[in-house]
Amino acid sequence: MDPSQYNNYDLEQDVHRITLYSTVAKEHQHMSGRKRLYLHLDMNCFYAQVEQRAYNLYGLPVAMGGWRKPNGTARGIVATASYEARALGIKTAMSAFEASQICPYLVFLQIDYDKYKGISRQLKDILENYSPDVEKYSMDEYFMDITFLLNKPRNELRRFAQKMKQEVYDRLGLVCSVGIATSKTYSKLASDLKKPAGLTLILTPDDAAQHIYPLPVDEVWGIGRRRSEHLKKYGIYTISDAVRQGKVPFQKLFGEMQGQLFWETVTGRDRARVLTNEVHIPDEVSYMHTFSDWTENPVEVKGEIVKAVRKVCYRLRGYRRKARKWGCHIRYQEAHWEGFSFTFNTPGYTNLDDYVLRACLHPAMRVVQSALRKGIKIRGIGLHTIEMHQTEQMELFFREDEEVRHLYRAADCLNNCYGPDTVAKAAIYESVKGKTHFVNRS
Repeated sequence: MDPSQYNNYDLEQDVHRITLYSTVAKEHQHMSGRKRLYLHLDMNCFYAQVEQRAYNLYGLPVAMGGWRKPNGTARGIVATASYEARALGIKTAMSAFEASQICPYLVFLQIDYDKYKGISRQLKDILENYSPDVEKYSMDEYFMDITFLLNKPRNELRRFAQKMKQEVYDRLGLVCSVGIATSKTYSKLASDLKKPAGLTLILTPDDAAQHIYPLPVDEVWGIGRRRSEHLKKYGIYTISDAVRQGKVPFQKLFGEMQGQLFWETVTGRDRARVLTNEVHIPDEVSYMHTFSDWTENPVEVKGEIVKAVRKVCYRLRGYRRKARKWGCHIRYQEAHWEGFSFTFNTPGYTNLDDYVLRACLHPAMRVVQSALRKGIKIRGIGLHTIEMHQTEQMELFFREDEEVRHLYRAADCLNNCYGPDTVAKAAIYESVKGKTHFVNRS
């Protein structure tokens, strides 16, 4: 994959939780079975920690993504929270109102994407002094290939990691957790074991048995909730169960080749590469916006749908991907914060706003109008891909209009050069007014 073709697209814009890729993918594996050593660095509560430093809020419970109305009522959704807030029971995706009931003195701040992006670049500069192979997994997570330390004693590995952690703190004022393991997957699991500011080494089978094997199998890349439910039918609840039962249950469930790759990943046998120069393509592209307050105005909701389609299609074009099957969610303002979800299809694989909007808008507005007639107000909009492929192949019954394609290519070029809203459909300016998780969309 040539990374240069993605350089002009800001594929992290307005993205604060990214599911990037799975190490079980064949193209992410080393060909040889040579033993390697990996380091995973995770900045602890990155957004909240940066703001605690910026505004001298150390020791205070901070929630990112919420805000208070002039009357003091909390609105929005908690995107992430500091450890002080988490200790009180504040959780990601909790409503700001619920969080404020748990902690009335909770500090709410908006997410400043550009600030974190800049700090992330500084962080990578530091890490590249410690290894020639550094992979940016997300703004606050990095992998490093440190195979050059493979045969060094445990104490030397600890000193290496502690020196790096100390330099990150000295230069950025931030703490991080580090995991070192002979598997890329296990290095990521290890960094999560002792937060904040932890350091865990998984170098031997005994280390893995003590620290990794007791973990639920769904904490491993590529498994997730749905696949773990299937594995439970075979008595596989933890990583230890997977090690004990072998690869056969995985192959029965997911096929011979994919099943083996899943099993190798779960049991720490993966041969994953540190992807230094590659763009990470997610399994799906999604967008969700919870409004500052509910709305009864269908024109505003229509503007939000246009915005959602625009955000998702922009990222698809940046990833050089197209989709044919899509999902949409209309979130209601009611006691249980529920909503209505539906799927829809475009005429063929596409990443152009016009085709997606044409297929989505009518069923979405029908749902909106039905809710409004019942006195239910609208609180949010979500859109995501269901089937996504890399395809430039001509389809038998569908072909994108060349003029429309060139129009979006030109618009992307202008927006990438001069800012994301340089060229946009007028309808996005009819969207719901108010704050969001992100400073640059407030």
